[in-house]
Amino acid sequence: MATQDVKFRIERDTMGEMQVPADVYYGAETQRAVDNFPVSGLKFPRVFIKALGLIKKYAAQANTDLGLLDPQLAKAVMAAADEVAVGKMDEQFVVDIFQTGSGTSTNMNANEVIAARANELLTGKRKGKHPVHPNDHVNIGQSSNDVIPTAFHIAALTSITEDLLPAQDVLHESLRKKSRAFRHIVKIGRTHLQDAVPIRLGQEFSGYAEQVRLGIRRVKNVRDSLSRLALGGTAVGTGLNTHPEFASRVIALISQETGWPFRETRNHFEAQANQEAAVETSGALKTVAVSLMKIANNIRWLSSGPRCGIGEINVPALQPGSSMMPGKVNPVIPESVIQVAAHVIGNDTTVTIGGQIGNFELSGMLPVVAHNLLESIRLVSAAARLFAKKCIDGITANEDRCRALLENSLAMSTAFVPAMGYEKANAIAQEAYKTGKTVREVAMEQKVLAEAQLEELLDPVRMT
Repeated sequence: MATQDVKFRIERDTMGEMQVPADVYYGAETQRAVDNFPVSGLKFPRVFIKALGLIKKYAAQANTDLGLLDPQLAKAVMAAADEVAVGKMDEQFVVDIFQTGSGTSTNMNANEVIAARANELLTGKRKGKHPVHPNDHVNIGQSSNDVIPTAFHIAALTSITEDLLPAQDVLHESLRKKSRAFRHIVKIGRTHLQDAVPIRLGQEFSGYAEQVRLGIRRVKNVRDSLSRLALGGTAVGTGLNTHPEFASRVIALISQETGWPFRETRNHFEAQANQEAAVETSGALKTVAVSLMKIANNIRWLSSGPRCGIGEINVPALQPGSSMMPGKVNPVIPESVIQVAAHVIGNDTTVTIGGQIGNFELSGMLPVVAHNLLESIRLVSAAARLFAKKCIDGITANEDRCRALLENSLAMSTAFVPAMGYEKANAIAQEAYKTGKTVREVAMEQKVLAEAQLEELLDPVRMT
C-alpha cells in the first residue's frame, strides 16, 4: 500500500497528539516508540508476548477479586489479554528491542493494544482509552519495572521446560546410542592433535553424551531462580500503588495455567535492580553452547577426508559441498551447530553486560537481556535437535581406518613402559618413526620381548 493511501487516526498521551494508523490497536505511546527506535527490526518473540498476555489477563482478574477493577471492564480486559496470550495480536507488537532500558515502551504497547481491543469488545469501536484506559485499568497495580522482568522469567522458564530440555534429551539419547553401538571399535586417541594411547570410539562418544547430560543438569538448576518473579514491586521495589495480595494472586493464577510453580520474589529490590537470574541462565546456556561446539568440531575432525583426512567416522551426506569441486560433501550440520554456539556465546556477553548496567533500583538493559536470553534458548534447542536427527543418528564408523591408524601409531609404544621402562620404549618409537615401520614391527625385529608377551602388550582392546 502506498504511504499516501494509509489512513490515520489521532491518539493522545501525556505528551500530546500522535497520528496512528487507523487499523492498529496500539496508541500514541507505542507510535512514539516506533518513531524513536527504528534500530534493528528485532521484536520480542511469541513466548514473551504470551507471558505479557498472561500477566495482564490475571492482573485484571486479581484486581477485580480485590475490588479494584469493575467486573465488566475486567471481563473485557481479560478477553483481550487472552487474545494477546494465544497469539492473535502478535502483529500489534511493533516496538524494537533496542528501546528504553526498562522495556516501558513494550509494556505500554501491551497496555494500549489490550485497552483498545477491550473497548472494541465493549462498544464495537476501537477506542484507545474509553471506557478501558491502558494505564488506569490494564496496568493497575503494575509498573514496567516489575512487569518486564516477570514476563521474561516466565518466557525463559517456559522455553526451557517445553523446548530446550526435551531437545537436549534427544541429543543425549542419540549420543548414548552411538556410544553403545561403537563400544567394540578401538581407535587411536589424540591429545594436542598428536597420537595418544588407544581409546574406544564408544568411549569417545560416551564423553560427548556426558557433556550433554551435565548440560541438562546445569539448565535444570537455573529453573529455581527463574521461577522467582518481580511482580508486585512496581516502580522501585516498594510495591507503591499495588494491593499487598495482588502479586501473589496473579502469580498463583499464572502457575495454575502454565503448570510451573512460580512464586513472588522474597526481595523486590534485588529482583528489579539486578538480573542475576538472567546472567546465571545465560551462563548455563553458554556452557551448553561450548559443549556443542566442542562435540561438533570433533565430529568435523573425525570425519575429515574422506581420503586425505582422519576419516574414522562418516557423517550423513546432506548436500553438495562445493560450487566448483565435484563430489565434495561437507559436514554442514556440525558447522551450523558451531555457528549457533558462537552466537549464543556472544549473546551471553551482552547478557553479562546487561547484568551490570543500570543504576540503583533498576537494571537498564532489560529488553536486550530478555531478547538475547530467549534467542539463545531457542537457538540451542533447535541446534540440539538438528545435530541429533541430521548428524549423530546417521554417523557410521570406518573400522578399517580406525584399525590402520591405530596400528601405525607410535603411541602404541606406551604399552611397553611397564615391561622395559620409558627409555627403551622411547627408543623403539624413535626407530619406528625413522624407518617408517610400526612399533610392532620394530619390536619384533629387535626381539625385545617374547612374541606372546608382545602380542599381549600390543592388544589395543586391553589398553582401553
